[in-house]
Amino acid sequence: MKYKKLGDSEIEVSLVCLGTMTWGEQNSQEEAFDQMNYALERGVNFWDTAEMYPVPVKQETSRNTEKIIGNWIEKTGRRSEVVLATKIIGQSDRKWMRGGELPKLNRKQILQAVDDSLGRLKTDYIDLYQVHWPGRPLGLFGEGNGSYIHKADPLEILIAETMDALDEVVRSGKVRTLGVSNETPWGVSQYLSAATQGKQKIVSIQNSYSLINRIYEGGLSEFAYRDNVGLLAYSPLGMGALSGKYMNGNRPKDSRMALYPDFMTRYQTDIAERAIQQYVALSKEFGLTPTQLALGFVNTRPFVTANIIGATTLSQLKENIDTVDVVIAEELEEKIKLIHSQCKNPAAA
Repeated sequence: MKYKKLGDSEIEVSLVCLGTMTWGEQNSQEEAFDQMNYALERGVNFWDTAEMYPVPVKQETSRNTEKIIGNWIEKTGRRSEVVLATKIIGQSDRKWMRGGELPKLNRKQILQAVDDSLGRLKTDYIDLYQVHWPGRPLGLFGEGNGSYIHKADPLEILIAETMDALDEVVRSGKVRTLGVSNETPWGVSQYLSAATQGKQKIVSIQNSYSLINRIYEGGLSEFAYRDNVGLLAYSPLGMGALSGKYMNGNRPKDSRMALYPDFMTRYQTDIAERAIQQYVALSKEFGLTPTQLALGFVNTRPFVTANIIGATTLSQLKENIDTVDVVIAEELEEKIKLIHSQCKNPAAA
């Protein structure tokens, strides 16, 4: 396994990060335990979860992923071997997440959410605490179909207020480091500005990044070089689409697209399908599997701190972890650039 420093901290994390969002939905607790045990055996010490997991989000299953991880920690006693990351939800209409209140990134809810996650995870500290998405309205998940207009919102919580509370939980010892997720360049700059005023500095940003969604490169990747805020890349396989298993209308039994077709619409467009077909053909040309090409590409980007992989089977997990050894040679890099130039970011919506 390869390791990198988590931003400016002294924490070393594995290049492959174990994603957990299927645990408690597609995966049982027993299967999740098997994944955690195998990941540690392979040197994967970095695990990412969230208070709202598993997904798709449902009131009856939300929070179950953290509970499963907590049960594993209680059973094995191996908490010290894991760099554990979790997330607090941003502005949302899911009142049931906050006992009837609209979720907000204010001090009251942040302090409560940290304590609740600690309880479910059965630990007394969180290594990386992340804002899952901003506390202001943004067209992040396809809202507005790319034509979102920024506007005032009376429910918006200012980043300065959020940062004050996050700084407080770090100073309390309950959290070691901070990160953001699904953020914009403006948002990251605001968090970094807070650090110049004596608050804790964010060490990471968790955004979607893959061969078919490279918008991160345009305005955010420079933060890794300038301010040491590295990317924790999620959906590096496009929720499995870049493995090629969904091409030509295929929907394998019990696969994510078969179970939750409405959850993966960005990967089902004609232009996304054409790009995926080209990347699958390219992988075969170079003696790689489509998964090796897709994850190897993400692993080798200089601004990536860790690549968050998700698997529903141990065989998938093994192949995903093995991609740390994939080399993207110059000739292959040029052919990736060619495909990208002809079909840019077809799954960025």
